[in-house]
Amino acid sequence: MQATVEWQHDLVFTATSGTGHSVTLDGNKTAGASPMEMVLAAAGACSSVDVVSILEKARQQVTGCRCEVKGERADAVPAVYTSIHLHFVVTGHDVAEKHVERAVQLSAEKYCSVAKMLEAAVTITHSFAIEQAA
Repeated sequence: MQATVEWQHDLVFTATSGTGHSVTLDGNKTAGASPMEMVLAAAGACSSVDVVSILEKARQQVTGCRCEVKGERADAVPAVYTSIHLHFVVTGHDVAEKHVERAVQLSAEKYCSVAKMLEAAVTITHSFAIEQAA
């Protein structure tokens, strides 16, 4: 894997992945997300991919999945994350709690590469809720 990060102006950069996808990052948070916000987003996205994939394999009727990610940072520089909490809100038709619990657990313990990488230095916790689809 590879990526290129190119300075645009001020503290605005364009990051381009090896597959050609681009995202704007901004140290001032005006033109894009900050790099630290993207770390949270990456953890939420990586784990969400796992959760949705596992639920689909379990033949659950999932119509939506939202991961609300909250991070606490150290007060000193560098202001690294000290804790991250991922809360999944799964929407669907008759989605079984046991399947969601298992999917979140498998992502946390085995599959989410981003979270597994971060957990060496950060306390990562998980929770979930299930909402019935209309």
